[in-house]
Amino acid sequence: MFSSFLTRAMCQNNTSSAPPKNETPQPQQMGMVQSLVAGRTIAAALTAPTPSEGDSCEFGSMHYFALCGLGGVLSCGITHTAVVPLDLVKCRIQVDPAKYKSVFNGFKVTLREDGARGLAKGWAPTFFGYSAQGLCKFGLYEVFKVFYSGLIGEENAFIYRTWLYLGASATAEFFADIALSPMEAAKVKIQTSPGYADTLRVAWPKIYQEEGLNGFYKSLVPLWMRQIPYTMMKFACFERTVELLYRYVVPKPRSECSKSEQLVVTFAAGYIAGVFCAIVSHPADTVVSKLNQEKGSTALEAAKKLGMAGLWKGLMPRIVMIGTLTALQWFIYDAFKVAMRMPRPPPPEMPESLKKRLQAEGKL
Repeated sequence: MFSSFLTRAMCQNNTSSAPPKNETPQPQQMGMVQSLVAGRTIAAALTAPTPSEGDSCEFGSMHYFALCGLGGVLSCGITHTAVVPLDLVKCRIQVDPAKYKSVFNGFKVTLREDGARGLAKGWAPTFFGYSAQGLCKFGLYEVFKVFYSGLIGEENAFIYRTWLYLGASATAEFFADIALSPMEAAKVKIQTSPGYADTLRVAWPKIYQEEGLNGFYKSLVPLWMRQIPYTMMKFACFERTVELLYRYVVPKPRSECSKSEQLVVTFAAGYIAGVFCAIVSHPADTVVSKLNQEKGSTALEAAKKLGMAGLWKGLMPRIVMIGTLTALQWFIYDAFKVAMRMPRPPPPEMPESLKKRLQAEGKL
């Protein structure tokens, strides 16, 4: 079943069937895919391309999806680890607002009690957890985007492209959070429970001893509640913002922009998407922090204890953190694609078939 899914995801023709006896065999295009860029069919060459031949892999191939996953590991692992100090203060504001009254006060109290090294608490589970999440998030997003577009057809993939982005990103994040949850549980314990554990190798056995496997996955549902809306906004808002920036802001077509100019657009679109991501997912993020701090509590109990005002504590540092984080993630991911000479289709355009149909109906 899984191999069948991958075959459909890559839109590959079945090469096992022989041509009719009286029919001249036609050369096959291996790994043919229809990209989300309307009117473009991308087929792999029969031989592996050399560096001078342009792209290093075929769009929609297993090689392509694997590289996308690796780009996700780099973009998420590096960026989340880089903002651990801000994330630590944000989590502490969420679970103990009486002690950590603001971002600056949170840094001050943490430095006074734990020293500069205290700001790096939780870096190991952050790095490993979000690297695993990035692998699934970006890699599977590309898989499901191609797979769903193949299911609904080229015209519908353009007309309903926002829904396509939302659906592909939601499905990818569902699996990404399963990979993230154990490390997220350890990270929050280290950061918000003084004296519990200072390192991952101490926190993991302790969580398992006290709560069993449930200790690693008890916050999975609120994690889905936080991360799935976040990721849906992250990918759909980014894709549409890039489209709008090239249409209304950038003074020349994308094809005439240099790689550096394209990466600037990527960063800007990523930051805009990040601001919306932070707002949409913040209440669930607060519940996750509170839930992992307190043993035996449920998501509903944590939300009731926090109250409406408490659910929005730490929003401003999270907007700064997530905005910067999302922009850097997209920048690193796109820069990785450039460095690896991966196919980078331009924003989608209306398919010729749809254009002709709308013209015939007088709607264009």
